[in-house]
Amino acid sequence: MTVQTRGAQPVGTTGEQDAAAAVQAMFDSIAPRYDLLNHILSGSIDRFWWWRTARRFRHILSHPQARIADICCGTGDMTMALLRRRPPLAAPVLAVDFSHQMLMRGAAKFAKHGAIAVEADALHLPIADGTLQLLTTAFGFRNLANYEAGLREFHRVLAPEGELGILDFSEPGGILGKLYAFYFRRILPRIGRLLSGAGSAYAYLPASVGRFPAPREMLATLESIGFRDVRWTPFTFGIAGLYTARKP
Repeated sequence: MTVQTRGAQPVGTTGEQDAAAAVQAMFDSIAPRYDLLNHILSGSIDRFWWWRTARRFRHILSHPQARIADICCGTGDMTMALLRRRPPLAAPVLAVDFSHQMLMRGAAKFAKHGAIAVEADALHLPIADGTLQLLTTAFGFRNLANYEAGLREFHRVLAPEGELGILDFSEPGGILGKLYAFYFRRILPRIGRLLSGAGSAYAYLPASVGRFPAPREMLATLESIGFRDVRWTPFTFGIAGLYTARKP
């Protein structure tokens, strides 16, 4: 069982190249207020999600020579969470994003802490085959123009026994899910529009989560590509969750 070839598709786009360009332009436009809005709209619980993700991979992060990349790093909060668990004089973390404006704001945070900013597309990483011991991506994978192609690219750059962590939003079930869906689809876009002036970007967010494969489907796709030990760990009642996998 695999997901059909699909990925992010902002309103008005046709095809993967068009969708990727729209996503890139959207993140460039919201970069100046991205951090503030993230913390406000999530009630700052996003900080806990990054911390918990980094803690999950502490066994790799503790090795000074481990080769690590944070893909779709945005303004660098996941990158910083990884760096806080790196020992002194460790090999630098690669922080990759294709939004120039987001990446420059990230570099201002992490450049002095042992990370290198790399402006590149997650579907075409400038990283050699079998290089990385750890690849993470936080709230960025959902924005790829082709999810399956992204997972294949991650598999390519990971070394044997390398590990993958994908942190992203989900849609919880039950009564909580209905309440959250109301907030996510009705309230959050309005707050985002008022604070950022970019209404389309914060209307895109719930639409992109609705388009994203459910955990069961994502796990099946990871396995079909060749990953093993695939798991999904829900965070905060399933509002977000962490996919983990290993390249055998």
